[in-house]
Amino acid sequence: MDSPKSPGTPPPSNTKSVMDNLLGLLRIRVKRGVNLAVRDVRSSDPYVVVKMGKQKLKTRVIKKDVNPEWNEDLTLSVADPNIPVKLTVYDHDTFSMDDKMGDAQFEITPFIEALKMNLNGLPDGTVVTRVQPSRSNCLAEETAVIWKDGRVVQDMVLRLRNVECGEVEFQLQWIDLPGSKGVF
Repeated sequence: MDSPKSPGTPPPSNTKSVMDNLLGLLRIRVKRGVNLAVRDVRSSDPYVVVKMGKQKLKTRVIKKDVNPEWNEDLTLSVADPNIPVKLTVYDHDTFSMDDKMGDAQFEITPFIEALKMNLNGLPDGTVVTRVQPSRSNCLAEETAVIWKDGRVVQDMVLRLRNVECGEVEFQLQWIDLPGSKGVF
């Protein structure tokens, strides 16, 4: 028979610290939107929401521009590289709910796999791997994971779904965190 617990005794801790499960940080530079849908009279006031698991980040709103330039960095902490990153573009409205202007998602697995390789000493600009557009991804064109300036980067152009037109360009970079599990 179990003995009763004394009051004030904390339960046994089986949970690991967040840093033990964290691989590192994924920096997403949201560069620009191209030919986004018109949701107001003649234009739109777009912003981007990026989600991964329970994390949710957003860019600033660009007023009256269907070809906005954000050049904004959003940083997600990555514990499970198999969770896709979801991106949704919205039109900001002052007096009503924001209109959805399309969505897309992408996998970071090819990017993470490239990080695991020992790439030191490779010439700058070396293509590590390529990902082709397909029905299962939202890529508008081929994307390459590249060794550049001593780090792994990936430029992507995503075609938005559930909308008549629009693409979003961005770049992935990795940030190692001291004390994190890392990708190796």
